Amino acid sequence: MPEISPLAKIESDARLLVVDDDNTVRAPIVKLLRLKGYRVDEAGTGEDALKRLEGATYDLLLLDLALPGISGAEVMRRARQLRRDLLIVVLTAHASAESAITAVKTDVVDYLLKPLKSEDLFLVIAKALEERAQLLRRQNLLNMIGDVMNTLRDPDQVESAAPTLIASAMPAQNGRLLELDRDKRVAILKTNPPRTVELTESEVSILVALMEKPNQVLSCDQLAQSALGYQGMDKWTVENVIRSVVFRLRQKIEAGPDAPHLIRTVRGRGYFFSPI
Repeated sequence: MPEISPLAKIESDARLLVVDDDNTVRAPIVKLLRLKGYRVDEAGTGEDALKRLEGATYDLLLLDLALPGISGAEVMRRARQLRRDLLIVVLTAHASAESAITAVKTDVVDYLLKPLKSEDLFLVIAKALEERAQLLRRQNLLNMIGDVMNTLRDPDQVESAAPTLIASAMPAQNGRLLELDRDKRVAILKTNPPRTVELTESEVSILVALMEKPNQVLSCDQLAQSALGYQGMDKWTVENVIRSVVFRLRQKIEAGPDAPHLIRTVRGRGYFFSPI
């Protein structure tokens, strides 16, 4: 099965709201975006748009400024109050100085002039979503580095596994010594009695990537891209981020973190998960 590109993942996960009182404009936009793979809702008035924004979480708002009733400018202002990181793209037939000032005040990411060209629509939305995804990845990376630094300053914060528990564990019916609950972010160790340890989001992502390809060596770069969504980082940063996550995982799930049996190292190549 071919791998899904990071941009395709962003597109398939993104939820958009299209707001325009002219159905002859709104309906084709909604259809195009759905065919492109986005999850799209629509609204024909400012009132309806605000109801939708209050009832669901959107990644991007495509908004016509010239709305009857509650204006597009007011919708932008209230939308920004509801969610600071909401991406807003303005639809307008006339880019006036007034609309430009309003856009600047509400941190609009781009303008689209009517009549729209489909290639312009796709380009603006994809670019906005990708830039935000990169920002979130950088923030997550900084958080991970902060966690590592805190762990190094206070090693007692790391939850160590009890060696006798895993060492004496019998393999489960599926031949594995642990199960992973991705939703609850916990690893269930098949010990006697079973033991549950909490994991961070990055630890879950790395463990999932390794468990999905048992006995297959994955490099730090592969893990950074497939599990954490990081691309374009230098080799030193990638290796240090992945090593720190693997270190914390081993402290939590291995009987002896210094002689791991579940997450194994192939020197110079990467890591692999051993199911038995």
